[in-house]
Amino acid sequence: MAAAGSSRKKVIVFKFSRDWQSGYVDPSGFAHDGRLELLDMTGKVLSVALDDVKMMCFVRDFLPGDASNPERQARRNFTSRPRTAGLWLRMRLRDGEELEGLASNDVSFLEAEGIQFAPPDMRSNTQRIFVPRKALQSLEVVAVIHPSTRRKLDLTEQERLFAS
Repeated sequence: MAAAGSSRKKVIVFKFSRDWQSGYVDPSGFAHDGRLELLDMTGKVLSVALDDVKMMCFVRDFLPGDASNPERQARRNFTSRPRTAGLWLRMRLRDGEELEGLASNDVSFLEAEGIQFAPPDMRSNTQRIFVPRKALQSLEVVAVIHPSTRRKLDLTEQERLFAS
């Protein structure tokens, strides 16, 4: 694992065992060879099997609170069609939990070890989520959200305006 520095991101790793671990990861190389490398809060490097990981949440801050679930996400699904461009994803995890998110509309969201996406509530403490491939039971692209553009004027309507 690379030396500690500003490139480390705060994360909370949730396991299928309902256990969790807070720490820091290098966003450019945290998962490889079926393992997740995490620098825990005491400075110890942990290697966690991706088979055990349910999801990893990239968070703004480590919030004090409920010790049984340090990162409660208010919403796991979109309440309406997302406005940001990207792929609207719906996932079912191995334990039956459903989760939605918005991924970039290119191959960058597909990593060898899993997928990354933005959560439905962009104002929450969770900024991005990583779900290992082995944690997925199913993955569905609900919609491709295109960048918002101004309504284009129909050419036949325009021609009628200038016809004599």
